[in-house]
Amino acid sequence: MPLDAPLQPGQGVIQAAHYLPASIGNVLWGRLPCSTDAAVLEIDSGDEVTIDTLSHEGVLEDQGRDPAGFFAGHGVARDGVLDDAVALAASGVRRDTRTDGPHVVTGPIRIRGARPGDLLRMTVLEATPRVPYGVISNRHGRGALPGEFPRVEGSVSVFAAVDVDADGTQVGTLPLLAGGERTVRFPLNPFLGIMGVAVAGDARPHSVPPGPHGGNIDINLLTVGSSLYLPVQVDGALAYVGDPHFAQGDGEVALTAMEASLRVTVRFEVVEQADALARFGRLVGPLAETTEFLVPTGMNEDLDEAVRDCVRAAISLLEARYGMQPELAYAYLSAATDFNISQVVDLVKGVHARIRVSDFGGRNA
Repeated sequence: MPLDAPLQPGQGVIQAAHYLPASIGNVLWGRLPCSTDAAVLEIDSGDEVTIDTLSHEGVLEDQGRDPAGFFAGHGVARDGVLDDAVALAASGVRRDTRTDGPHVVTGPIRIRGARPGDLLRMTVLEATPRVPYGVISNRHGRGALPGEFPRVEGSVSVFAAVDVDADGTQVGTLPLLAGGERTVRFPLNPFLGIMGVAVAGDARPHSVPPGPHGGNIDINLLTVGSSLYLPVQVDGALAYVGDPHFAQGDGEVALTAMEASLRVTVRFEVVEQADALARFGRLVGPLAETTEFLVPTGMNEDLDEAVRDCVRAAISLLEARYGMQPELAYAYLSAATDFNISQVVDLVKGVHARIRVSDFGGRNA
């Protein structure tokens, strides 16, 4: 899309037969779906859905709950701001800033035939920027350096513009000094920070901490072509997506990364329990898969425990997937696998391993 043209609801290319806009009735703000939530769309396993997602940046109360006004302060005209963001901010949707998270999620989507014990595979087929800018924030005394940043009272939200290199590649840009002309340029790798399934019970979980349901896992490998497998918690799975990013470094140390709205197309597939056990063992948390890597995860409030959980998940995966003896799998992981910190800012810290499928003859199925 042209860099000055936002991808408004219903406009532009809609790749899939199913389209889910981020209208008021299709989103939750600050909480994630539970089993008692009604689906906003019902599909079959294997169906693809084009989904509009909204970033919370520019919509939140500490930014005025007025995206048109907030982005005007950064030189963005009203016609460069997403209409669905403006509508959400102006709506009667209430979010308790003391007890709710910041994220906007689109869904839930019921997948016919999904049952607890199955896995839901969510494959990202498209991730198109809806606007040519994003925001990186440090707030609430959180991030990797609480008490040190922000260095001023309140929140710091940094505007990051999208530019185009000579070869046509879109990049993110930031000034080296506030108001300065010199900039740092970095690649964009759009992905969804939140991909999840509903939890059992009638209590909607907070949108910030990730868990077995997925949610705010912030794994930057989940770009176009990658899949996330999640243990189904309730009949129909009730899947959702949100927290769109244009770019994020492992760790997400400031609290947020380059947050900005995306239009995504996702394929939803049910992996039935018997097949899931044969391919993955007893998967108790999210597992990502790219063309290059198998990516088991570990999540815990204690980073050391998150690492241990990730190692255990990796050993179990290698045993189920390739029949590898646990002692040998442990040795292999030590010699050949990187364990990365997904994020340290979401209350529950995340770690993910990058197991190269080429080391096993390229067998990733």
